[in-house]
Amino acid sequence: MTQPEHAITRRDFIKTSALVGGALAISGSAPMVMQNLAEAAAPASAQAEAAGGYPLNKPENIIHTVCLQCNTGCAIKAKLIDGVVAKIDGNPFSPLTFWPHLPYKTSPLETGGVDGWICPKGQAGIQSTYDPYRIRQVLKRAGKRGEQKWESIPFEQAIEEIVNGGKFADGTTSPGLNELWALRDAKLAKEMTTAMEAILAEKDKDKKKTLLDEFKTTYADYKDLFIDFDHPDLGPKNNQFTFAWGRLKDGRADLIKRFAGDAFGSVNAHGHTTVCQGSLYFTGKAMSEQFVEGKWSGGEKFYWQADLANTEFAILVGNNVFEGGYGPPYRAQKITEGLAGGRLKYVVIDPRLGKTGAKAWKWLPNKPGTEAAIALALIQLVIANEKYNKGYLENANKAAADADGEPNYCNAAWLVKIDEHGPGKLLRGSDLGLEPEEREKADGSGAWKFDPFVVMKEGELIPFDPNDAETPAEGDLLVDAEVDGLDKEGNAIKIKVKSGLQVLFDSANEHTVEEWAEIAGVSARDLAEIAQEFTSHGRKASADIHRGVSQHTNGYYNVQAWNDLNLLIGNYDYQGGMTVAKAYDQNGAKEGQPYPIAKMIEGGLKKFGVDLIRSQVKYDASTLFADYPAKRPWYPLATDIYQEIVPSIGDAYPYPTKALFLYMGSPVYALPAGHTNIETLKDPAKLPLFVTFDITIGETSMYADYIIPDLSYLERWEFHKSHPSIIAKNAPIRQPAIAPMTETVKVFGLEQPLGLESFLLAVAEKMELPGFGPNGFGEGLPLVRQEDLYLKQAANVAAGEKPELADAVPEADDAEVELFMQARRHLPKTVFDVDAWKAAIGNDESMWRRVVYVLNRGGRFQDYAKLFDGEKLANKYGKYMNLYCEKTYDSKNSMTGEHFSGVTRYFEPGQDALGNNVAAADEAEGYGLTLITYRTIVQTKSRTAGNYWLKAIEPSNYLIINSQDARALGLQNGDQVRIVSKTNPDGVWDLGNGQTVPMEGAVQVIEGLRPGVVGFSLGFGHWAYGAREVVIDGQTIASDAIRATGLHANAAMRTDTHNPNTCLRDLVGGSAVFYDSRVKLVKVGSAV
Repeated sequence: MTQPEHAITRRDFIKTSALVGGALAISGSAPMVMQNLAEAAAPASAQAEAAGGYPLNKPENIIHTVCLQCNTGCAIKAKLIDGVVAKIDGNPFSPLTFWPHLPYKTSPLETGGVDGWICPKGQAGIQSTYDPYRIRQVLKRAGKRGEQKWESIPFEQAIEEIVNGGKFADGTTSPGLNELWALRDAKLAKEMTTAMEAILAEKDKDKKKTLLDEFKTTYADYKDLFIDFDHPDLGPKNNQFTFAWGRLKDGRADLIKRFAGDAFGSVNAHGHTTVCQGSLYFTGKAMSEQFVEGKWSGGEKFYWQADLANTEFAILVGNNVFEGGYGPPYRAQKITEGLAGGRLKYVVIDPRLGKTGAKAWKWLPNKPGTEAAIALALIQLVIANEKYNKGYLENANKAAADADGEPNYCNAAWLVKIDEHGPGKLLRGSDLGLEPEEREKADGSGAWKFDPFVVMKEGELIPFDPNDAETPAEGDLLVDAEVDGLDKEGNAIKIKVKSGLQVLFDSANEHTVEEWAEIAGVSARDLAEIAQEFTSHGRKASADIHRGVSQHTNGYYNVQAWNDLNLLIGNYDYQGGMTVAKAYDQNGAKEGQPYPIAKMIEGGLKKFGVDLIRSQVKYDASTLFADYPAKRPWYPLATDIYQEIVPSIGDAYPYPTKALFLYMGSPVYALPAGHTNIETLKDPAKLPLFVTFDITIGETSMYADYIIPDLSYLERWEFHKSHPSIIAKNAPIRQPAIAPMTETVKVFGLEQPLGLESFLLAVAEKMELPGFGPNGFGEGLPLVRQEDLYLKQAANVAAGEKPELADAVPEADDAEVELFMQARRHLPKTVFDVDAWKAAIGNDESMWRRVVYVLNRGGRFQDYAKLFDGEKLANKYGKYMNLYCEKTYDSKNSMTGEHFSGVTRYFEPGQDALGNNVAAADEAEGYGLTLITYRTIVQTKSRTAGNYWLKAIEPSNYLIINSQDARALGLQNGDQVRIVSKTNPDGVWDLGNGQTVPMEGAVQVIEGLRPGVVGFSLGFGHWAYGAREVVIDGQTIASDAIRATGLHANAAMRTDTHNPNTCLRDLVGGSAVFYDSRVKLVKVGSAV
């Protein structure tokens, strides 16, 4: 029999028990599993005939859990045959996958035949879990980093070496965590933290120096605990351990933060926010900062999305809602229903048409990075034509908003001081000669001075408290005036002021509408029509944006502009307007919840110090401050700056890193110019210890010293929370649906599945870290297995958020409890030990039944009938918003020393850290095409690489190009091209050790793309995850060419001139920049 071209023969197939495929074959269990999988894949009618009915509709063969094929996290049904997942469908209890969703009180005994919708990736998740390339034993490198030579080692050996140091086959060694756990005394750590906070908060240079000198004198005997005692604000050596993650959700996130922060005492626990849509999140944080006891604080890392179920007009900007964006199963249905019923009209502003644009009223193919120009044109039109919501915007404090029945308010009427540089600080009462008022702090710890803000009403200056709920304050909206005031010495002066809305209007008037249109490459007439439509639906209009807006060097201000446009019509918290995510809390922070997880730790370490990525700290407040520019950027307004982690390690700035743990992340593949990470990752001198958690050997984990095999999403716990697009309050819970594929290990004397949790518990056991062990949650409250945490968190969700269980779910009846047990009859005791699960919540039978009630439904979901409050939404943002962001203005650019702008403005995209427009310079050198990425419904970045069902739908991606550009370059469909750029002129991925991957792919000529732009979809072009041969225990594991199809061109994206080992960045919002790179195409082959 002739083998297909890419077939893997049984002989060539995975031969090592370190991988799932090999383990099944070696153990002899392959026939049983394959038979079960064959039965699962059989037509439903055949299964029904064989089983005397349809077994996948039987409630006892279903576990409700949560998808993780993308970040949407749709609630799903895992349908089982003999313990094997046979099919995945949507969960009808969840609004993400069924609309209107089933009432929560509906018995799961009655819903076996009721399925929700799910996308192709969700259905193909079976193949992610049963991937034969999955790792089941710990792998240790058996050659140089990246050489792809591995040996499987016992779990106990891995723990010993990672804790106490290891040695490798190439003669290199790694330090152990014990070496880095320097500051261990909780009392001493608390004292140092308090002292250092005072130093960093002190603004007077002389006083700061005095405090620093006192610190060094007080703690001189402990100087060996510090990274650099000359710079004590860098913190203790504990900070030389970094825990970073890609796709992480609550539950596991809480465990990691407990491990790295509370137990180990490191400030370096960092996520991946900025590679997704960082500036979208951190603009939301800036705009949600609250005035609390004299300071701006409490800003939330979040963003708003449109209520597409009720909106009548939507502007979708950089937002591919039919194929991505949280998420197509939920949002595509709302758009389809709205279009079919005549409720909805929408516009797409995006260089690429896509499926979403194909159904739009208008498609505006703008130049990438000009999104703020379009928003500012619309803002100009709305204000100039007086189409803004005057009554809403005039409200300056809570009392005024309450009096008008508004759920929120903003600072459009607040007065801003203007100097020769433009808008600056907000006007205060003290500027007018008023004496600040002394007030008691809420916690009783002392006093603070209240200095009121000021509005102008009909020429009168009115001081006010923004949080005052008794005395309303309203102000005029378009103020441009001079007022009498006092300088710092008490001398009379004139102060130039403008209202927040006037400052915004000035920014919008920096160009005419026609000029804005020319900058963006769109029609001024279209902009006028869109502005008219946007203001013709009351509050049922919305501008919904995503990463196409945020992932530019000007991303923060792009996002702020569109958020401000929504503010003009006051649509936040209204049906058809802008919404926020609301989720039931799992950590016990709300009243009435039984387990306050964060407080349940004895001996936890207070952590302090500048973190590796220099987040939420001002450069000029640190002891490293010398002059501008800084060696690398500092990010006072952002966190989780993914693109800074590995390059900062490589530069040893602000200090050397000794150990990096990386969970479910692949910065090499995911980041723009991710190839620049390789040089650091493969060098033990720069990064002495590198440990990853992965289910396969990926593009980044291939450089690890140790790969810890992890559980797939169908084998583990997580609390996925919600997204702002979902107007219901949610708490979908990911829970084990099948027996783990990884081996069983023993930790704290208990057999457990090998994965992230058992590894962290074992390290904690070995090092005797606080917050873990028999008294991990307090005296007699163990944290020795993962369920000790996750069952408590499930109980918090079940208990609700009101005292005395007033918001609790009902207790499951006997029939539901029996269903719960039967549905888990296939799970081993290492996963489902009912006595251990009950013990985790104190053997409280009532609470146990409530937990069963929640888990039987796959989480907790607010009923559809409770989603609305008249014309408003029930789940509101419900507080103050910053149209003008004073805290942003107070922060300085660490490269130039200049203040960031507090108001949105248009800045040219494609700038490096020093403000040079490198995109324009590259274009002048002949790199004339702007490179963008996009997503299709059938792929995510990494975890769908081995989903063959998806490859049947879309076997490969292409480099899409407009027909005008194709003709100019002499290209036609199917021609092979290589993508090159100024900073990657060879057009290759250099993997190290003599390995390269060219960035080559087939051209697809289309009309639905702006001329001058080329793009590729993410998720293809892999060189790991089974796409390349590896050697494990001396045996060569064959590759699968299907996993390598297509191209991945992130390595062509522009690097920064100041930091060449890093991509371009938004220095305000932190985003990694995907859409500002200029490239050339080199033809390397003709269409076949």
